[in-house]
Amino acid sequence: RELIRRYFALIQERTGKPFPQDPFEQLMGSVGAVFGSWMNERAIIYRRKYKIPDEWGTAVNVQSMVFGNMGDDCATGVAFTRDPATGEDIFYGEYLVNAQGEDVVAGVRTPKPVAEMQHDPMFAGTYKQLEKVRQTLEKKFGDVQDFEFTVERKKLYMLQTRNGKRTALAYVKIAHDMVQQKLMTPDHAIRSADPDALSQLLAPIFDRRAYEAAGKEGRLLTSGLPAGPGAATGQLVFTAAKAEQLAAGGAKVVLARVETSPEDLRGMIAAEGILTSRGGVSSHAALVARQMGKVCVAGAGAIQIDYARGTLSCGGRTLREGDAISINGSTGEVFAGAIQTADSELKQVLVAGTMKPEDSEVYQYYAFIMKLADKHRTLGLRTNADTPEQVRQAIAFGAEGIGLARTEHMFFEGDRIDAMREMILAESVEARRDALAKLLPYQREDFEGIFRALEGRPATIRFLDPPLHEFVPHDDQAQADLARKLGIPVERVRARVAALHEFNPMLGHRGCRLGISFPEISEMQARAVFEAAAKVQADGIKVRPEIMIPLVGFKKELDNQVDIVHRVAATVQQETGQKIKYLVGTMIEIPRGALTAAEIAETAQFFSFGTNDLTQTCLGMSRDDMGSFLQRYTDEGIFKANPFASIDVSGVGRLMEIAVEKGR
Repeated sequence: RELIRRYFALIQERTGKPFPQDPFEQLMGSVGAVFGSWMNERAIIYRRKYKIPDEWGTAVNVQSMVFGNMGDDCATGVAFTRDPATGEDIFYGEYLVNAQGEDVVAGVRTPKPVAEMQHDPMFAGTYKQLEKVRQTLEKKFGDVQDFEFTVERKKLYMLQTRNGKRTALAYVKIAHDMVQQKLMTPDHAIRSADPDALSQLLAPIFDRRAYEAAGKEGRLLTSGLPAGPGAATGQLVFTAAKAEQLAAGGAKVVLARVETSPEDLRGMIAAEGILTSRGGVSSHAALVARQMGKVCVAGAGAIQIDYARGTLSCGGRTLREGDAISINGSTGEVFAGAIQTADSELKQVLVAGTMKPEDSEVYQYYAFIMKLADKHRTLGLRTNADTPEQVRQAIAFGAEGIGLARTEHMFFEGDRIDAMREMILAESVEARRDALAKLLPYQREDFEGIFRALEGRPATIRFLDPPLHEFVPHDDQAQADLARKLGIPVERVRARVAALHEFNPMLGHRGCRLGISFPEISEMQARAVFEAAAKVQADGIKVRPEIMIPLVGFKKELDNQVDIVHRVAATVQQETGQKIKYLVGTMIEIPRGALTAAEIAETAQFFSFGTNDLTQTCLGMSRDDMGSFLQRYTDEGIFKANPFASIDVSGVGRLMEIAVEKGR
């Protein structure tokens, strides 16, 4: 009664009106509060995180009320039909006796595991009912369910159910198991995947030796509930603001709270891991961590957090804000100090080869899902790669070829940048050719390694694209060092660098324009490609080079460069006696290229879309300079999403559609 009195007084103070006594007025006020919550700061942050459009709005579901707080024969709970953190086929959830639903998820009380119900004489019958409900829900919906229930006077009421949020680890195991059990269709298994979340499977785990050493050194502080699998090491922080601040500066942090609330969302996004001293596996911290793929340990009750002093204490040890802390979201363990991490099981199987496929359940579940996806997909899959090692990794994860190899990245390794700069500083064609002759072996070696790693798969190789000023030094000391290295006056270096300056380099002397102005550059790159292809092919390995000419807007630009490629290819084939099958195409990345695709397609054997530059030129916006207004445009609803992180369908997408139609 005292609590109700205080609430009445608070409502009078905040609204200037007494609490309404008319039930319908109370109902409409509640409905209005739900609708109004759509535009509060927490909801806006959540929508930005998960790319939910503002115009979708929210809905209100009106239900009759049942009470779990009328005595010791009442209870409330939240449960999953399977473990949403690991995917294990167990009844996973929590309940509180004599409580309402909000008490379970708020973290203010640590609830009991739902499995304990079966040993409680008051609720043993309820537990049997819930087990039947669990099985019924999975058969009905064909997926893991997250449901809420209330027990009023020993009678069970089901309040709601929905497809459960889960970690990537849980997703692959659940999809594998439920498809095998014929509870989930293969189609749903694929469609229910969150592609971004699958990257969680690549997240590091604790290095085994470092992990064992931490235990032997007595650094284990306590254990809580494993609520978000994986390993996290970072600086200990106690506020969302501090987590944001340090993370923005590049630091890794672990956010520790007594319990989290929606106000902590920014900090939870910024943190590597989340630790709470109260709350259970259905608490706010655990639910949000699973959805974000964050490492989380919840309900570590032995920990004492003192916000005022900035300390975390446990078992006679005290850590201060800024100290290193490590948490294991798979076991619930909390360690003082940093623990070295290691590659995930997936990387150990696919990339490092340090683990056998049959020794990793995670890999087996992952492989099962990938094979399902392969049966249904209609698109081919290539990836970006510039080195043989990147190619091998891409193939290990299922790439069917290389969609973009950026040749300019190869010029920055080792001493080759000096030869590149010598070429840029050359004052005659002969001098430029001499410098390019030094670059040729490097490029040939790079392409040879890529072709060997591909083992007959295609590689789309883009000729030099960036403006030349990106390859030269711009500070006085670096220019002086370059002049000394090349044995030329520093004034010559400075003059050439100044001459390369452009007011708008993104639209300047780059791409095919460089190849047309300096055809010897395209000749060198073409020779490197074909000599490497001939050598690898002579060793009995199939090669499929696809040369891509960048930034084409006019058919004659492409004609010019294709003539060079064909001429060099014919020469190399004659010199080596190897007949090489190859394609020459272009990257559609400026509007004119898209609009005149029918003309360009008369020469091009394939199109690739450079959506980064196509977006910049279509929208008239610089990717590098839009930061000053991106947030305002998002807030105002002008951008539904960052146009450089997703395709602007009605603008850029339409240009792509035109190019495809005309090109065909």
